[in-house]
Amino acid sequence: MQPMQPPFLPWRERNGKLSPLKLVVFVALFLPAAWTAGSFLLDALGPRPLNEAIHQIGLWTIRFLFISLAMTPARQALQWPRLVLVRRMVGVAAFSYGVIHLALYIGDQSFNLWTVASEIALRFYLTIGFIALLGLTALATTSTDAMIRRLGGRRWRRLHQLVYGIGLLGTVHYFIQSKLNVWEPMIVAGLYGWLMAYRVVAWRTASGRVPLWVLAVLSVAAGATTALGETLYFWLWMGAPPVLVLAANLSLETGVRPGWVVLAIGLAFTAAAVVRAPSKTIRLRPA
Repeated sequence: MQPMQPPFLPWRERNGKLSPLKLVVFVALFLPAAWTAGSFLLDALGPRPLNEAIHQIGLWTIRFLFISLAMTPARQALQWPRLVLVRRMVGVAAFSYGVIHLALYIGDQSFNLWTVASEIALRFYLTIGFIALLGLTALATTSTDAMIRRLGGRRWRRLHQLVYGIGLLGTVHYFIQSKLNVWEPMIVAGLYGWLMAYRVVAWRTASGRVPLWVLAVLSVAAGATTALGETLYFWLWMGAPPVLVLAANLSLETGVRPGWVVLAIGLAFTAAAVVRAPSKTIRLRPA
């Protein structure tokens, strides 16, 4: 009789069997940190390697947070219920990368905690970033099965709805920190709008599922809103003529702007949902 594998290993199912999906995701979550660490050791992060490492780890914190937010739409629209097995893992990874992001920042400040505390208190984007990390800490520490039982399902779900506010804070933090280079922050903001709009629609439907035609509409709306948001930003921040900025956003002659990226991601998700969904559940018109 062979000994049972420890059930707490993150790459195994509850019954102890190996889960290929969980194993692949578990390994993948380490790759960005390993890449950044390797680049740092090889002196491949530019003239300010520690500062660049801070930015890269912080960026992956945002990315993992948004991947965790996308798990519910993907699980429902793509008919992929097993994604729920890795949602917690990705959320804990977002928290872990956030802690590393803060630790690297402390190191960049020569481990002067007074300076770090002062900067967090005085700089708005650092303040909201720190609040977002505190929120991730609360979610990570209550992500265990034992905490779910202790809090009860309803209270636990309400607590973990904080992730929506954390996503907003993380987006604002990233946006302000990036200053004029707002190409990717604009994409993040557009995707956040899409993810939140999806949830609003899902909450308002009796079945809790979003029709495929609505996914397409949300994608177009998110892309257009992203383009308008970028136009508004450059108008208010730099005084750029809004008509010219909007025209540049809608034209591909100046490169692929964030609005097009958000639109492409949304439509690609919708197309994947069409392929994955059984024909009887595809609803291209309102019921």
